[in-house]
Amino acid sequence: MRLLTRALCLCGLLRQAASRRPVAAQECLGPRSSKRPGQRCWASIWAVGTRSALLSKLGGITRIMRPDDANVAGNVHGGTVLKMIEEAGAIISTRHCNSQNGERCVAALARVERTDFLSPMCIGEVAHVSAEITYTSKHSVEVQVHVMSENILTGTKKLTNKATLWYVPLSLKNVDKVLEVPPVVYSRQEQEEEGRKRYEAQKLERMETKWRSGDIVQPVLNPEPNTVSYSQSSLIHLVGPSDCTLHGFVHGGVTMKLMDEVAGIVAARHCKTNIVTASVDAINFHDKIRKGCVITISGRMTFTSNKSMEIEVLVDADPVVNNFVKRYRAASAFFTYVSLSPEGKSLPVPQLVPETEDEKKRFEEGKGRYLQMKAKRQGQAETQA
Repeated sequence: MRLLTRALCLCGLLRQAASRRPVAAQECLGPRSSKRPGQRCWASIWAVGTRSALLSKLGGITRIMRPDDANVAGNVHGGTVLKMIEEAGAIISTRHCNSQNGERCVAALARVERTDFLSPMCIGEVAHVSAEITYTSKHSVEVQVHVMSENILTGTKKLTNKATLWYVPLSLKNVDKVLEVPPVVYSRQEQEEEGRKRYEAQKLERMETKWRSGDIVQPVLNPEPNTVSYSQSSLIHLVGPSDCTLHGFVHGGVTMKLMDEVAGIVAARHCKTNIVTASVDAINFHDKIRKGCVITISGRMTFTSNKSMEIEVLVDADPVVNNFVKRYRAASAFFTYVSLSPEGKSLPVPQLVPETEDEKKRFEEGKGRYLQMKAKRQGQAETQA
């Protein structure tokens, strides 16, 4: 309701601004101007353009959480939240990329930065997803998204997620062609500099993830409990029209939801308890998935601490109707889960038993990521204190 009230107020302000008499060139440039009477000056045109740019930088989604959005314990799936985050990001970035005259395009998700699930969301609560464009490079858009959950019975609200997503504009005429992004207006020069640093950092990290593109998850017969093979899982999905944009490739949010589903199965098999998504490391989308592809989403445990589990999820696409395109890696990410008691309290996690040299190597890499993130959280806590 608050979002609706703000929207109505904003519409009212815009109608009021539009009803005012436009500034004439004669009034702006003085009596010696050669402009025709009644023509708008550049200041007026700039003001209208800036107002449009500001409007295109903001967007959001609101909807109530239903039983099919949650697990058996009533906690909303992390994949459901990720899908809503991506929908809000896709809307606002596509709107911005089409805000100027030129070739029409659709924004495709390229990367999601680390996303923490700060608080669980339950059935019956209302999710408010707000998105804002915070930086644009020549060919990409950074969108920052906040998710609030609202208990409509008590009016209580809490922040559940903060996420940063990167999109690229693809031409409607040729979805393999990346178009240029209209620039945004920054309120401070520092905002542009900070955005450029984030852009360079994510670009470097995306390049570093490509070396794992050939790694696959192999099934093992009769695995022992608590081993990687015991809990690893795969899901095979035929991409249909309902999974795709109007232009024939899969929504990033659909892929993320399937990834979270597989990661959740791995975590549940390992713990045999109720589990929830705690965080998602950067999700990299290496290539588009087209309608008609068969995708294989594979998940395997890589590391366990006392109370958390890291699961690597790999998405491979197989264009079965196209003999000229081979199976390829479409996306990859690391999900972190925690185990919960029936009362919602954190439980100890069974320790993972790596067997092969590759599993031991992945375990040490996961341990490094865990310790790095733990140190970062402690540093942030000390700074706030």
